[in-house]
Amino acid sequence: MRFADIPGHEDVKNRLRRMADSRRIPHAIVLEGPDGCGKFALARAFAQYIHCQNRTPEGDSCGECPSCRQHQSFNHIDTLYSFPVIKKKSKPTVSDDYMSEFVEFMQKSPFMDFEQWMEQLGNPSSQPAMFVEEGQELSRKLGFMTRRSDYKIVLMWLPERMRDDTANKLLKLVEEPSGDAIILMASSNSRQILPTIYSRTQRIPVLRYSDGELASALMSDGYPPNVAAELARVAQGNVNEAHRLGGASEERKKRFELFTRLMRAAYARKVVELRKWSLDVAQLGREGSIQFVDYCSRLLRESFLMHLGDGRLQSMDDAEQQFMARFFPFINERNVLDFCTLMDEARRDVAANGNAKMVFFDLAVRSIILIRR
Repeated sequence: MRFADIPGHEDVKNRLRRMADSRRIPHAIVLEGPDGCGKFALARAFAQYIHCQNRTPEGDSCGECPSCRQHQSFNHIDTLYSFPVIKKKSKPTVSDDYMSEFVEFMQKSPFMDFEQWMEQLGNPSSQPAMFVEEGQELSRKLGFMTRRSDYKIVLMWLPERMRDDTANKLLKLVEEPSGDAIILMASSNSRQILPTIYSRTQRIPVLRYSDGELASALMSDGYPPNVAAELARVAQGNVNEAHRLGGASEERKKRFELFTRLMRAAYARKVVELRKWSLDVAQLGREGSIQFVDYCSRLLRESFLMHLGDGRLQSMDDAEQQFMARFFPFINERNVLDFCTLMDEARRDVAANGNAKMVFFDLAVRSIILIRR
């Protein structure tokens, strides 16, 4: 991955270039930003730039030297990958156990679509995490000397998914860094990183793409200009979401269908239908349920914004807009905050391994009261 392969983010690229060119690279860096903004791609490009043996005058890795070719084939000996995985019952579980799947995932989804990673793992009911063995393995590998470069680099995707015991192992590596070790983290929710780790890192914000930047990137991928502009508006700077919308993803259609079922049945006070609805949502699995709740929260906010009458504030596709045009009067200043709180509570309970059937039936019944305020 080269900087030139990533659209936009010139300020972040320049900051990373200056670090490498001056050889004043912090031992732990967090690239933090929303989903689909390319932060892990930037981390990959930075690692390749650090290791490149023949950097270009334009400030990029050459793409031709042995180090660059090894990065591009994901087998650079001084580059380690760390990412959330599913626990294996038969043995301790580390990222290396899933490295072939992760390489395939990075090739298919350079902007790191977590939903695709869940599909790659093949278990939507689990919560991928970094387990204590991961911290032990990183400590062991970083204890080795570098082989072919000046720095050994860890590329860590979603450090917020570290278990507490894993984070404590990593904390020692961050507090007592080896002189030739660099830990590059790409986080979608840095508030969930262990504070003692986060406070010892150099934080670099990676902002969402503007609609214009995203539209240009989509046109480079072959979308017609009018389609690219519409997808960019709806996706709110998220490259992965734009591609999902462009492919009319089945996951989005399913979430929309479940959302409309909830609101219609809640308004009609059809408790039996809501009971069936809660069972259907629970079947999405833990991660799928969490993503569905996030989707509901977004549509509720979109519905409330429709009261302002400014279409520029909305980011919905045609099906969502058609439904919301009729539905938005029922989401107003008397219930919108309580609806959002209800969704936040459901998300928290599901993430904490609560009984999903009970959580969503409670959400459905309470929606009956809220929707008629």
